Amino acid sequence: MSTLSVQVGKRIKELREAKKLKQVQLAELIDMEATNLSKLEKGLHLPKEENLKKITKALNVDVKDLFDFGHVKTKQELVDEMNFIFEQSSQEEVQFFYKVISSYKELK
Repeated sequence: MSTLSVQVGKRIKELREAKKLKQVQLAELIDMEATNLSKLEKGLHLPKEENLKKITKALNVDVKDLFDFGHVKTKQELVDEMNFIFEQSSQEEVQFFYKVISSYKELK
């Protein structure tokens, strides 16, 4: 299992979920067994070119979108970016962010 196949699999899953599609629904749209789509999403192997085309058509995205991993960040990168945002924000904005985050944590 390569890093690339895992990243592509996660990206397919992410795009599928953004379209509010269940795995079985996407599998049907691309004429693939749901178990095989599951293997792709888990990164067990990379999709063949013909399946890449089917997936992108069904999800209404470009092939390059399946390989766009720029949004994937480590926890530390996210914390650093949040700290930068907090440092650049006013007292009122920081209080607002705190309330939003606290409310979210209480809901969990």
